[in-house]
Amino acid sequence: MVKLATAREARMYGPALAVRRWEYINAGAYVFAALLLAVALAALSAGGGGGGGASRAALAVAAVALALVAAVNAHDLAAHLAGVDCRVGLVRYDAQLGLVELLVPALHVAGCVLAVVAMAFLLSQGERETHAANTLLAAALVWLLGSILNSCQVYERADGRAQLLQSSVQVPMLLGSLLFLVGAVVNRRRRPEPPVLVVSARSIRSSNLAAGVGMHDAMTKPCGLTVTQGRSWAWTMCVLGSVLWLVAAVFNMGKVFVMHQSDAPRLEKLRGGAQERLSRDREGRLPLNWEEAARSRRVALPAELR
Repeated sequence: MVKLATAREARMYGPALAVRRWEYINAGAYVFAALLLAVALAALSAGGGGGGGASRAALAVAAVALALVAAVNAHDLAAHLAGVDCRVGLVRYDAQLGLVELLVPALHVAGCVLAVVAMAFLLSQGERETHAANTLLAAALVWLLGSILNSCQVYERADGRAQLLQSSVQVPMLLGSLLFLVGAVVNRRRRPEPPVLVVSARSIRSSNLAAGVGMHDAMTKPCGLTVTQGRSWAWTMCVLGSVLWLVAAVFNMGKVFVMHQSDAPRLEKLRGGAQERLSRDREGRLPLNWEEAARSRRVALPAELR
């Protein structure tokens, strides 16, 4: 349950007169969703992840939080597409635009959808618990991949303050995704609890003597990680990961606030000629300098404009 954190200048979170307001709404919604998820996972961890009414309510709250984060990341993707006028072909000139600004929020949306499906499996219970564990593992892998790509950004214009703000968001997100993956792996590898059989001590002793096994050895065989132990460790890892995501969400809100101040740090432009191509296309649609636009297209100006 991570979010795109980038220092790009080309982004548009809403209409021209309300861009700042919509970016604040985006960051605030992510803080609320991260808090909601942390509370839900803490409730699940305290309840042991069982199938009671409180656990089912916590799973429903977690699903709502994940759906909200998916909407936030979809908004991020739309904002960066709008920032380049939906010209996806610019990724040929600027690889980071495709691998970070466009791919990362898409991966995060996919991870949130997988996690919501896993929560639905857990709510339905029955024979779908294995499917829920596999789906949660897939969601954790997608989130970790998105967090790694989010951390692989190149800075040319951004100063030290901008890079520090970026790291304050990226590092907790990456660590939280790693903890969530550990929890998903532990939850996937846990062993089912052995069935409880009620037999007499005499029958156990006689069968063990016939097999040459002592009474103590038969009663103390290691059985690995049980369902209860696996759930406890898995929910603990997920709670710690969600707390780190909440920390990242708070820092992201601070980053957005700083980026809109009068002394805001410099942001990154498109590279590899993508910024020049985007500017040239925009000037072609609305030329402000007729002579320069005409010179670039090698056409003669009308006589009344010379």
